[in-house]
Amino acid sequence: MGRSIDSAFPSKYLKSSDIPETGAVVTIDRVDIEQIGQGAQKELKPVIYFVGKTKGMVCNKTNANSIAKFAGSRDLDDWSGVKIKLVVAEVEFQGQPVEAIRVREAKAGAVQNKPKPAPAEDDFVTAPEEDEIGF
Repeated sequence: MGRSIDSAFPSKYLKSSDIPETGAVVTIDRVDIEQIGQGAQKELKPVIYFVGKTKGMVCNKTNANSIAKFAGSRDLDDWSGVKIKLVVAEVEFQGQPVEAIRVREAKAGAVQNKPKPAPAEDDFVTAPEEDEIGF
């Protein structure tokens, strides 16, 4: 078994390396406001906790605006119970490409009595069920 940077530097917060390649569908339990960072970089940020998961996700403005749209509310207290899909995306940070967690709308199940079309060869793979995700 190999050793990784992630195991050498564990975090109580979700990192992009915690997200499966196919993404992760999760349900928001609550949003807390916590002090993130150290020293002069310390600031209050929303941290999203998920049902059945131990790690919270520090929420940036991009993800907050997306969740507000999915939840139909900009009030953090209204986000409890909202299902989202976490994915890893490459973004630019301080001029360098880095992996970041982004949120997508969790797709609702297929409508009953309507046949599901066969997936195209390059369609996005469906995320595992919530209880299969180990973070």
